[in-house]
Amino acid sequence: MAREWSCGDRRLSLEEPLIMGVMNITPDSFSDGGKFFRHSDPMLDYALAQGEAMISDGARILDIGGESSRPGAEPIGPVEEVRRVIPVIEALTNLDGLISVDTYHVETARIAVAAGADIINDISGGADPAMLALVAESGVGLCLMHMQGSPQTMQNNPTYVDVVGEVAGFLSHRISVCVANGVAVEQIAIDPGFGFGKSLSHNLRLLHCLEQVRVGQHPLLVGLSRKSMLGTITGKAVEDRDTASVVAAVLAAQNGADIVRVHDVAKTADGLQVLKRVVAES
Repeated sequence: MAREWSCGDRRLSLEEPLIMGVMNITPDSFSDGGKFFRHSDPMLDYALAQGEAMISDGARILDIGGESSRPGAEPIGPVEEVRRVIPVIEALTNLDGLISVDTYHVETARIAVAAGADIINDISGGADPAMLALVAESGVGLCLMHMQGSPQTMQNNPTYVDVVGEVAGFLSHRISVCVANGVAVEQIAIDPGFGFGKSLSHNLRLLHCLEQVRVGQHPLLVGLSRKSMLGTITGKAVEDRDTASVVAAVLAAQNGADIVRVHDVAKTADGLQVLKRVVAES
């Protein structure tokens, strides 16, 4: 039976790796913060053009975030998050792709789902029972991410005895909690949370052992694009990490990732096409 991710009235086939394009509607995200703003307001014309380009380049999902989760970032409340992301979601819903809202605030998620979002991408791993109730009622897709600590503290001193086993155990537990709260198994995807409370060695171990992180048949989403681990390896600044990001995405797909979350969709799509051809000839 073909593997799929159920996201509301949409179903995503996982027969080959999919691309999720990142759109940070924030003034302070580590990579593209401020690009979608003009005088503190979301630039809807620019967001729509970028969304159209990402879909045209091969993205199946657009991930819309209004709060930076970079290390040390200060949280914002749902009122400001709603002001940032909802107009963008409404502008993008007619595109031929699924819309994901990157939030752990149930207030934001509820309005986003009403505006047309198909997926909730929750960095807290579904910590709020009200979020799980919303997902169960609406039927949208849910991505559960692992994070040690919070964005304010997560990189202070991340420590694990067995990072692969601990991340997999956390995600397995959160899946059980979701199902106990009425979320269907086929709605749930998982994300090991690269860079969220992990050192370089932790991140590399997780990338090497991705299939050991997978729980059952749940879709496995990986976000490595432009992250500090790539800067540490290459010595490159954020804006110069696209080559490393493509390589990391291809490695993730080769090691079992179903969805790669990236900034440069076109280059990543090229990399995945090369991987697909190599696998087909093997």
